[in-house]
Amino acid sequence: MSFDPEKRDLDGSGAVASIRDNSILESGLSADGTYDPEYVEPTAKELRRLMLKVDLRIVPYASFLYLLSYLDRVNIGNAKIAGMMEDISMTESEYNWALSIFFIGYIIFQVPANLMLKWMGPRLWISVIMIVWGTIMAAMSSCQNGTQLMVARFFLGVAECGLYPGVLYYLSVWYTRKQVAIRVALFYSSNTLAGAFGGLLAYGIMHMAGLRDLNGWQWIFIIEALPTLLFGFLTYLILPDYPEKAKFLNERERSVILTNKKRDASVASDTHFSWKQVISVLFDWKTWVYSIVYICCATPPYALSMFMPSIVNGMGYTNVNAQLMTVPVWACAFVWCISNSYHAGKTFERGAHMALSAALCMVGYILLIALKDQPSNYLYAGAVISTTGAFGIVPILISWFSNNYGSETRRNVGIAAITSIGNLSGVISGQVYRQSDAPKYVVAFSLLLKGAFYLINRKRAGMSVEEVQAAIKDKTELAEKVE
Repeated sequence: MSFDPEKRDLDGSGAVASIRDNSILESGLSADGTYDPEYVEPTAKELRRLMLKVDLRIVPYASFLYLLSYLDRVNIGNAKIAGMMEDISMTESEYNWALSIFFIGYIIFQVPANLMLKWMGPRLWISVIMIVWGTIMAAMSSCQNGTQLMVARFFLGVAECGLYPGVLYYLSVWYTRKQVAIRVALFYSSNTLAGAFGGLLAYGIMHMAGLRDLNGWQWIFIIEALPTLLFGFLTYLILPDYPEKAKFLNERERSVILTNKKRDASVASDTHFSWKQVISVLFDWKTWVYSIVYICCATPPYALSMFMPSIVNGMGYTNVNAQLMTVPVWACAFVWCISNSYHAGKTFERGAHMALSAALCMVGYILLIALKDQPSNYLYAGAVISTTGAFGIVPILISWFSNNYGSETRRNVGIAAITSIGNLSGVISGQVYRQSDAPKYVVAFSLLLKGAFYLINRKRAGMSVEEVQAAIKDKTELAEKVE
């Protein structure tokens, strides 16, 4: 008996989907793709309960790990206004390069890191890199000049590069195409929470200045490294590997998840590794187009994450209060990121949702430029709007391109390659906000505004009228066949 994947909505979450066609209850398709007369199709209630069980085990924990990762890479912005620059006699040029050099290490080692994840398994690999980058983060408190800080930031990028693309691939292994969109959004949105918690933590930690003869910025690096080290050890015990080996699933649950993955049009049955597949991804035109779009999408979030304390400080708030005033900015970004991605996943539409967020980001930058001489509350509103729009784009793009590579190896390498090339945005963003433009940063906002314009026009120019109409009517996205 044949099975038609078009007949069924595979999203098992209670918020998104239901079983559309009861005729497949007699399909008998087993997890290995063969006909099995003993396989019983799950009911909608059973599927929802199973996906909730998987969600609670994987999504919150993976999101928390990314929160720690993002907090550790952007807390240098909090350290700056906590007195780091003056204490180690660091120039503005050195500071900007300390931001950018993180992403150089991050980019170079991202593809090898994802290959290591496939070889070692998620829980062991992620545990190792977390312990390494937590150690580097704590050691940054002993930096005595700008050169030492830049070296530490480079190796911090090398250590952190395995988490983000690794978890994206990891989620794509557990969930179907329609299921993965909202999960990726929840995972990615934790970076906005990192901004909020970073501001709150820095506000409290700065009051520790002088304790044990350490300054506030040193305590920021030390204290924010401790959770990373702790959860680096716990990850090996908590995080499950792949569905085939997950101990928290019984055989029935494992069979249902693997069967749904087999039926999903974006997932191929080929799981073997081959260098031919790796090379084919690097020469695939989709990889480079997605990478260019990713650069445009990710530059504003990175720039805002690393410079938000300085931006708010430039609006007239004191160093301590500037840390606290960043919290509402990230809270609004978190809400929009989740809601926009949820609707994109529910409707199976990507481009318009990305363009809407880009337009919102664009409005915020226009306000920051046009109202540069107005009171700080007007500028603060512009910062909230621009940040909200900026963080609503990337999670939709991620779920989009992760759906369009067949076979596990191609998807693994594709995700790593696109995020690696796309993270040139981090190198760019480190050079956008220059001290010579402070405190209004008009040049930086103008450059990022151009990027938002480019993203909107790129989406529109790349689609014919027929493609736009098809995108509106069609609720499915076809992935490539396995090579």
